[in-house]
Amino acid sequence: MCAPTMSEVSSVHVPVLAEEVLQWLEPRPGSVVVDGTLGGGGHTRLLAQQVGDAGSVIAIDRDPAAIDLAEQRLAGLPVRLVQANYRDLPEVLKALEIETVDAILLDLGLSSDQLADPKRGFSFSGTGTLDLRFDPTAGEPTWRWLNRLGPTDLATILRTYGEERFSRRIASAIVERRQSPKGPIRTAAELAELIRRCVPSGGHDRIDPATRTFQALRIASNEELKSLEIALRRLPECLKPDGRLAVISFHSLEDRRAKAAFRDDPRWETLTKKPIRPTDAEIESNPRSRSAKLRVAARIQTAVTKAEPMEEE
Repeated sequence: MCAPTMSEVSSVHVPVLAEEVLQWLEPRPGSVVVDGTLGGGGHTRLLAQQVGDAGSVIAIDRDPAAIDLAEQRLAGLPVRLVQANYRDLPEVLKALEIETVDAILLDLGLSSDQLADPKRGFSFSGTGTLDLRFDPTAGEPTWRWLNRLGPTDLATILRTYGEERFSRRIASAIVERRQSPKGPIRTAAELAELIRRCVPSGGHDRIDPATRTFQALRIASNEELKSLEIALRRLPECLKPDGRLAVISFHSLEDRRAKAAFRDDPRWETLTKKPIRPTDAEIESNPRSRSAKLRVAARIQTAVTKAEPMEEE
């Protein structure tokens, strides 16, 4: 196999709130830090540079493509790559013979590398099949179950996970499309075009009309909210006393769960009373950061308990 070119291993992903993450997580030389959402590796690189050769960054991602690319991009840095769901961190640490770590980062946003890959279906203009899975070896592609569900179930998914006001209209159009000469939806571009015909133009909206539906389908395909809820319960036992967890969310469904966990779980001490938002300068240079919110909490020292076991599927 030919060696990859620099363009093949370079990343288009720009880490959001990078300075703020370093400020709040306080990685020091010798620290052991977890980046639970490796993505394009931007945050991982910054953290690795801070902890130095005496420390380590455990970088986790469900996407095997992200792991493969990181092997090239992060070569020479003190990074240990693991393909896994961040909710399984207790098992990952046990396998690495690590009891607890100094800090954990969860950047819940979609990697720009994933958006740039037309074969994955994350981009509205993607010509490949509508897959939307972070791990394409697990579960089934989105297009398949999308074209199997009835209008009521589809509308519920769009409303629950996308907060889409026109969920019933879009769901009905998807079902009607199956009976048309064009046949069922297979690509992201086909779905985006259908949604734009269903949703009236708001005029002042900064987002594409398809955004909420794609968000809902992606969340459902990857059980994203379930993973976050499980992780927020399990991660305290992975941190040393006073160790910090930083969560970057991009929509209210995620942010509300992080806020509630930090507020209601006695093992957490909320350090950011209000979410930290990107500066105007960052939004201008990286428009995809505009909806980002950062919340940080510290692990309160309590009696030693065992990490919560995984739920049965």
